[in-house]
Amino acid sequence: MINLVPAWAIHYEEFWLTVRRRNLWFIKLRYTAVAMLLFFIIFPKYFLEIRFGDEQQLALLLVTFSILLYNITFHYIRQFVKLDADKFNPLHLSILQMIFDLTALMLIVYFTGSVESPLLLFFVIHMIVGSLILPGFVIYTFAVVIVLVFWGITVGEYYSIIPHHHVSGFLSFSLHQQFNYVLAINVSFAFLVDMIVLIANRMANQLYIREQQLLESIDKINAAEKEKQKYISGIVHEIKTPLAAVHSYLDLVLQKFLGPLDEVVEEKLTRARRRSDEAIELINNVLKISKLRIEDSFIKEEVDIASILARAIKSAKVNAEAKGVKLSIINHRKEKHTIEGDPLLIQIALSNIISNAIKYNNMDGIVEIEVDEDKDNLIIKVCDNGVGIPKEETEKIFNDFYRASNIKHGSVEGSGLGLSVVKQILERHNGTINVQSPSHLSTNKYPGTCIKITLPFLKK
Repeated sequence: MINLVPAWAIHYEEFWLTVRRRNLWFIKLRYTAVAMLLFFIIFPKYFLEIRFGDEQQLALLLVTFSILLYNITFHYIRQFVKLDADKFNPLHLSILQMIFDLTALMLIVYFTGSVESPLLLFFVIHMIVGSLILPGFVIYTFAVVIVLVFWGITVGEYYSIIPHHHVSGFLSFSLHQQFNYVLAINVSFAFLVDMIVLIANRMANQLYIREQQLLESIDKINAAEKEKQKYISGIVHEIKTPLAAVHSYLDLVLQKFLGPLDEVVEEKLTRARRRSDEAIELINNVLKISKLRIEDSFIKEEVDIASILARAIKSAKVNAEAKGVKLSIINHRKEKHTIEGDPLLIQIALSNIISNAIKYNNMDGIVEIEVDEDKDNLIIKVCDNGVGIPKEETEKIFNDFYRASNIKHGSVEGSGLGLSVVKQILERHNGTINVQSPSHLSTNKYPGTCIKITLPFLKK
């Protein structure tokens, strides 16, 4: 097959998607054209006293239903037949569409008076559409062939070689043997078609090139972002090492391996260790974000959500017990469908949500973990009766380093990265996350929060 891919179509995948979209647009436009043709054939005689002969009407109806038939065929091919970029591809399909369409339009113009036809200008619309889809040399070839065929028809009618089909009631007399008129129409038609193709095709090429340049710029920006994240990740990792060492030394001192501690000193050291814990948590979250942004791919496997959720709850229990927070689990699942993804990332997401619910809860609070499902998704809701989130800030909390105004100046420290990490993980898995505050566990003093996530089931 002829290679029809332009040299500037660098991003092949995007190029083929564009062509497929335009093919579909062409198909939808053709259904509209069929409806318009039927109206043109059947109804003008009732309103405008325009009459078609029996032969004309039969021919026009056959052409119209032929358009409908091949359009349905093209629609089926586009939707259900796998096209090969190296063999029969969407551009070849576009060429076939143009051949069939221009043949049908030429027949319609011929049976409606050729040089007298009010439908002659529809060639202009078709050539514009074709110029947006097809490479320059192909659409120029179509333009030349159309002009030559139209000239052949008009010359044949002028010399009575082929019959002329006059539309009764449209013109009071026939123009097909008026030399000056036929010459003017032919010259105008040729000039109009060629100029339309030239202008439309150049505009389409420029738009394609601009689109490719934009995609290249986006690729460069993404590459620069990855390099930046690698740099950040390296620096943060270097900071983590001495901080972890400091954390270990504080543990040794607090565990009194170096001897007894004064009460005031112990309190200060405990506070220092808590701060180091928060710093390490911040570093870990930054590293997670950097990893997510650097790596385009991640592990995809069947995930046992029950065991992952169990591990996330187990790791959160220590903090929950220390704070007196009651963890309750409600399971509404019946079918036990599986999901696909990276088990470690999903566990990180669930752990962050549960940890936040505990961290921003009050002493002796409640954290309710509800597992459910609908037709297509696993649904997990984590609700608490803690400090809640102001309504106007519920969307902002997914931004990097954002902390809600009601906790920013509170006693609970945090990095503002937890939910940002969660959202990025869920987006990688085609999932969603929503927040609602107050929750159904709210009290007079504490509004509470509900975090709802969905993960699509693995389609088998």
